[in-house]
Amino acid sequence: MKTLYEKEKKLKETIEKLNLIKTEDPNLENSILNLDKQKNQLEIEKKELENKYYEIKTNYDELKIRLDQLNKEKEKESKKETEFAEKIDELNQETDTLLEEIDKWQM
Repeated sequence: MKTLYEKEKKLKETIEKLNLIKTEDPNLENSILNLDKQKNQLEIEKKELENKYYEIKTNYDELKIRLDQLNKEKEKESKKETEFAEKIDELNQETDTLLEEIDKWQM
């Protein structure tokens, strides 16, 4: 983007200098017209690039928000899995304790 601005600035400066010169030479006038066309083309390209940039930035921001949401959901799921595993371990320990008690009573 920087070079585009630099080119535009240089073209404007050149056009201003050329406008100060008396244009008697047809080649000089053609050069000025060509420079003006180039300037217009660069301005069009600049607008297109700016539009693409804003579109990409908007998409990036949306994707970043979605990624953050997915990470939070993953974190919640991971936490649930850990809690579930802990409860299973507690139930296994209680089951072992109950089996030991049953074995004691059966003897």
